[in-house]
Amino acid sequence: MSSLLQLNPELDRESLAQEFERKGRLQIRDVLTFESARQLRDILTERTPWSLAIQSGSSAPTKIIPSHELAAMTPGQRRELVKDIGVAGQPDYAFAYEMYPLVTAYLERWRPGSLHERLLEDLNSAEMLTFMKDVSGMEDIVKMDGQATLYGPGHFLWPHSDAESERGRRVAYVLNLTLGDWKAEWGGYLNFYDSDWDIEQAFRPRFNCLNLFRVPQWHDVSIVTAGAALARYAITGWARNR
Repeated sequence: MSSLLQLNPELDRESLAQEFERKGRLQIRDVLTFESARQLRDILTERTPWSLAIQSGSSAPTKIIPSHELAAMTPGQRRELVKDIGVAGQPDYAFAYEMYPLVTAYLERWRPGSLHERLLEDLNSAEMLTFMKDVSGMEDIVKMDGQATLYGPGHFLWPHSDAESERGRRVAYVLNLTLGDWKAEWGGYLNFYDSDWDIEQAFRPRFNCLNLFRVPQWHDVSIVTAGAALARYAITGWARNR
């Protein structure tokens, strides 16, 4: 059975590794073959039962609206759920986006034999782990976790650093799978901040584009505007050393 993650054979790993070493972050366009990326995109758009994850405050629990409840709501009802997240009391951290937790679903056997289970297995294949090691220069990487994410109007992820050394986070990744021309005015950018909270660099959502960055780094996903004509699909997570 072929992998769902067919790497583009024309990638120059040496030059990618040099850029990652210099900057600590990297955007790799056309990282997969087109056929592989299109299949992944179809899995997200057509076969994924999305739940809504919301949190307001770093010490607050994450609230999950399960897929069967979310599917029964109108678009207006969904927007009502997220419109005040991160506003009342100005919490130190907040987010709202739709997700499918690949690791939890795999361990709890939500959908045995599904393409989502294959995806997590393929993320942890020898080929993908070797690729992550080659590009990052981190030979201690031993596994990758992941979740599928969907950002629509009103969804966002506030600034955070991903600092969590006790769980072995080494490199964060975002595999963007939005097929179409994402407009700047729609938001949804992956932003990186310097010490003065100026945006140092920003990555636009692009189809078949892998963003990698060394952790910790302060970053966010800017709010997707009401006028966004597309949804921002991605597979995100961390390469870990434990």
